[in-house]
Amino acid sequence: MKRSFVRVEPDSHFPIQNLPYGVFRPRGGGPPRVGVAIGGEVLDLDALDRAGCFAPAAASGLGVFAQPSLNRFLALGRPAWRQVRETISRLLDADEPALRDNEALRAAALRPQREVELLLPAEVGDYTDFYASRAHAEHVGTLFRGKDNALMPNWLHLPVGYHGRSSSLIAGGTDVRRPNGQLKPPDAEAPRFGPSRQLDFELEAGWLIGTGNGQGRPIAVADAEDHLFGLTLVNDWSARDIQAWEYQPLGPFLGKSFATSVSPWVVPLEALAPFRVPAGKQEPEPLPYLRSPSPETFDIRLEAYLQGGAMERPERIAASSYRELYWTIAQQVAHHTSGGCNLRPGDLLASGTISGAARGARGCLLELTWRGAEPLRLGGGETRTWLEDGDLVILTGWCQGDGYRVGFGELAGRVLPALPYP
Repeated sequence: MKRSFVRVEPDSHFPIQNLPYGVFRPRGGGPPRVGVAIGGEVLDLDALDRAGCFAPAAASGLGVFAQPSLNRFLALGRPAWRQVRETISRLLDADEPALRDNEALRAAALRPQREVELLLPAEVGDYTDFYASRAHAEHVGTLFRGKDNALMPNWLHLPVGYHGRSSSLIAGGTDVRRPNGQLKPPDAEAPRFGPSRQLDFELEAGWLIGTGNGQGRPIAVADAEDHLFGLTLVNDWSARDIQAWEYQPLGPFLGKSFATSVSPWVVPLEALAPFRVPAGKQEPEPLPYLRSPSPETFDIRLEAYLQGGAMERPERIAASSYRELYWTIAQQVAHHTSGGCNLRPGDLLASGTISGAARGARGCLLELTWRGAEPLRLGGGETRTWLEDGDLVILTGWCQGDGYRVGFGELAGRVLPALPYP
């Protein structure tokens, strides 16, 4: 098994088989730049580029790593991404002396993660959130419409989604302020305005667009992954009571637009390749533009943890799998562009809540507590139907290899009280 000269613990999410990309800023000062996680370190790609390590690759000398986002690198396309990844993997190999034995370059290029601030990995121009987990859609549909009408008529024919708010995307580790909005309890004659009482998290995966497509030029399902750079974790925080009152007839608005957390690390598709598995059978068969001769997905384990104020440590409240998605990444990209929509480098597409059928595999409190009817019992004697002020939510995910993990690290966010409305 290939190993790095950088120390990597057996349960680390960042072995040499992974090499996820992110954007960081040294806590001691300096501009943001692009890096790669290896063990507990960050490899400064701008430092390597200035030392000529990427020549003659397509990304060499262009300054794409001396940037506050991945966007310029994403726009170069897969051949450039592949060249850079191969160079990084070679330089970090335990048997390669070029970086290992160059003390000056090593000191300039490797920094402990604890000494850097991790930022949002991309400048996201547009953000789309899908609704691609069948178990989640059936659970939510059952709660609001009954078991016999759980899935809307279109759900098995197309990947349902909505256009989110990119301006309120935040990096993992950023606190989340409880939103204010219009609320109308079922027994009230009229709505009132105030802090959401039904704040929720959503366990999701997301993917960044690399090279986009021209307006009016759809991306075929067979070509969709050529336009994808990598995957990340997403927590699309939701104010269920605000959303329930506002969403008809046009869908989510203020109940979703206040905050969406994005993991700082983006795992490239090449790192996930060993964990490809066949996608589940789809019935009825999709229309021709959504069909793939051999549809695939990824075997990614997903978990959600919650820590309340009286709890000594976070407690796992959900364990799901990326394999629970009914619609594949390729199908979601193909459908998104089928009407002529143009995707651009750095655009973020997210899966929607990823849930399994079992109660412990439900990826949000709406499902876990069955809309508040079955409260969660937590350590320290606490219970939850919805998130409370001070609660810390942590999402994580990884693929398990033979003696190593390819993971996403942690995506954390703490709930702060709502601000008084002006």
